[in-house]
Amino acid sequence: MQITDKKKLILKKLAKHARELRGEKSQFIVSSENDISTSILSTIERGMKDPQLTTFIKLAQAYDIKPEKFLEMIMKDLPEDFTLIDL
Repeated sequence: MQITDKKKLILKKLAKHARELRGEKSQFIVSSENDISTSILSTIERGMKDPQLTTFIKLAQAYDIKPEKFLEMIMKDLPEDFTLIDL
């Protein structure tokens, strides 16, 4: 698997969990209440944006989850032997 495919897989899993955690709240509400651009939130939830670390932390806090737990959810959804670095 090429690095671009691996990155796309991570973004797909991030998108999935971001949408699930947002639940029934609209993107507009989440973004306006948490100082996150609606367009950024939309692109993250479509798997098209690799968010900055600060945005990732804001997302976790917006969803009332610790950033490390949010990351753990994403990592657990990836293949067991997943790595971005080819050894």
